[in-house]
Amino acid sequence: MSENGGRSQDSGLNSGADLKLVKIVGRVEPEAVNCISAVGRVEASEVSHGGGVSSSGKQSAEHSVSDVLPGKDALLFYARELDCPHCSALIVSDLKKLPYIDDVSYNLLTRTLVLIPKEGCSVPDDITDTVRKTVNGYEPDVTVERLEDSDESITTDEGEGRRLFGLDLRNRLIAGFVIFVAALPLFYAVHDSMAVRVVSCICFLSAYLLSGLEVLTEAFRKIRGSFFSEQMLMTIASLGAVAIGEYPEAVAVMLFYQIGEYFQERAVNRSRASIKALLDICPDRANLETPDGIREIRAADIRIGDMVVVRPGEKVPCDGTVVSGHAGVDTSNLTGESVPRYVSSGDDVYSGFISKDGVITVEARKKASDSAASEVIRLVEKAAERKSATENFISVFARYYTPAVVALALITALVPPLLFGGMWSVWIERSLIFLVVSCPCALVISIPLTYFSGIGAASRYGIMVKGSNYLDALGRTGTVFFDKTGTLTRGTFSFAGVSSNGTVSDERILQLASSAEHGSVHPIARSVTEEAERRGIAPLKVTDFTEIPGKGIKAVIDGCEVLVGNDGLLCSENISVPVPSGSGTVIHVACDGVYLGTLIIADTVKNDSVETVRNLKSLGIESVMLSGDNENIVASVASELEIAEYHSSLFPDDKVSLVEERLKQSHSQGHAVAFVGDGINDAPALALADVGIAMGAMGSDAAIEAADAVIMSDEPSKLVTGVRIARKTRTIVKQNIVLALTVKFLLMILGAMGVIGMWFAVFGDVGVMILAVLNSMRMIFRRSSQSVNLPHE
Repeated sequence: MSENGGRSQDSGLNSGADLKLVKIVGRVEPEAVNCISAVGRVEASEVSHGGGVSSSGKQSAEHSVSDVLPGKDALLFYARELDCPHCSALIVSDLKKLPYIDDVSYNLLTRTLVLIPKEGCSVPDDITDTVRKTVNGYEPDVTVERLEDSDESITTDEGEGRRLFGLDLRNRLIAGFVIFVAALPLFYAVHDSMAVRVVSCICFLSAYLLSGLEVLTEAFRKIRGSFFSEQMLMTIASLGAVAIGEYPEAVAVMLFYQIGEYFQERAVNRSRASIKALLDICPDRANLETPDGIREIRAADIRIGDMVVVRPGEKVPCDGTVVSGHAGVDTSNLTGESVPRYVSSGDDVYSGFISKDGVITVEARKKASDSAASEVIRLVEKAAERKSATENFISVFARYYTPAVVALALITALVPPLLFGGMWSVWIERSLIFLVVSCPCALVISIPLTYFSGIGAASRYGIMVKGSNYLDALGRTGTVFFDKTGTLTRGTFSFAGVSSNGTVSDERILQLASSAEHGSVHPIARSVTEEAERRGIAPLKVTDFTEIPGKGIKAVIDGCEVLVGNDGLLCSENISVPVPSGSGTVIHVACDGVYLGTLIIADTVKNDSVETVRNLKSLGIESVMLSGDNENIVASVASELEIAEYHSSLFPDDKVSLVEERLKQSHSQGHAVAFVGDGINDAPALALADVGIAMGAMGSDAAIEAADAVIMSDEPSKLVTGVRIARKTRTIVKQNIVLALTVKFLLMILGAMGVIGMWFAVFGDVGVMILAVLNSMRMIFRRSSQSVNLPHE
């Protein structure tokens, strides 16, 4: 029924609350999604800044990789051991120049190159060779393999690397460090013995080659692709130190640089492993029921229609329907909720659910690779391909930072000796410090890693964010628009009361209404018939039945013409209707042209809605409620939720207009706007907002596909958790930027003044890189339990 009792088409009233987790990716079927989301994206960009990257973090349609996850036309390549952000940025830049390629991105966490072909252009058969040649021009040792979309995943390989002198990198660094420390007293303490000096120089040379030979060879192998590679800069710095007789500093440059690279690689791989463990929600094995008994197979071998047995403590390996047995299942892997959910025959279960106390047999509806859990994993892994404005800025900054610092090094080396008579050896040594700190690794590694860690942490709590740009926008949110039905309220109706005009009893009104509504599957009709059953009121015989769209029902019951519906239905029959009292959906009842009374049907507020609004207010975020319901109902719910601003009787385009108006106002203040909804009528507003958030359990497919994030448990309070995670992520990003730039500029200033030597500079530069990477991983390791313990920032 409509707001006053008529039948409504609002999908937000859907009571079949299955977890539509498979839709959260928003790119399951590219054709289906693009038709919904592309228009909204273009509108959003026009509303904000007309294209490119808007202040909201949402990007225009031209930037396909940043705003659209790879679909079936994307070309995926796995670049094994391509961990240099600077080199990968150069590779991406070169691949974008291919005439048939529209856009390119590189996912550092999955080591995946994503190429988007131009529309209408054919891709040459030798595209793999072209990509391989481009990559190897910068990184000769990287292996490039063509991937299918389903093969992309986080890699955690920590190989030994190249073995030189029969030793791996770790042992070479240990040996080099021991020799270096042993040679220091010989070099500095003994000055009058040539033999001792020779021995110390031999020791330095040995330590130099043990720690730096790989760097030297890599520098010259990459010289064609990038003269400003890290390896070349370290080579110039160390050989420059040798040229001016500072042998210890030459060794220190190579030794500390390689130590930093070693720990950086381990830290990044540990973060990969942590995120991979975080997403390890799919079981590897499954118990297949066969005529010969239960047989253990690989989960990947499950086929649609297979019967799978799940015992207590085991994970459900595929999406399916319970055909026998019953159990309490832990859904926290997908929803973030640890409270068990009871399932029995006929209930749907999803991959990643854990049976707690019973044995169930599940009929597979999807293969394991197409399950909800697999889609969750792919979503989080691919989220890194949507860059935040900060990440895009750092990428651009890195391209200019290194050449600028190298130019400063040349000025420092040449200007003082040529113009002011300075000593060449002194100023060359000082200039070499600039080369040591010229690599922006601390920024280009830690910033994407921080966002990815934040997305991984949010996914643990049942909040799926589809890109770091949306996580960044969520952290800057100043206003949240809530759709009412199904978002702040349950979207399921319950009987609230009956009011008679005094001519008949309340029970008689309920009996007539329930008889007319008997057999209907509409949520409002069900609430009436269920209340009648609860009171033991039997339905009467209906001899004629007519449903009037948008108004209600006309039926003949016991020979009387009964009208059940909104005021429009009764007015059309010239029956006067009094102004109803109370809030909720009003159903008027009349018999033989006489008004009898009303039934009140109310949509109850979710348990955590009030807490959500209060917590958002404490975070400085304004809540606005939007609804298509009438003024009385919306005002009542707003009062209960303590929401000051609300709008009623809205159509989808009205919601879009309100969001559009607030976007302009918020962007001028540096804030973002979020929209939370669940119905198909919310899809345009979800696409328009800076960050659109869909309620995953009851949300419509269109809403989930158009959204930028999905709350999978249908609890609005998860929005508060998401905001806190997003703000903490932004705080860590800012900390890393300030830390890295401050230390680097300080080292350059102190080096130019001659206060510090080159090996102190390389030690400081390597140290800040490791600190930045470790700081980025805090979002992963702060989750020791399911409870959210994040700062109330």
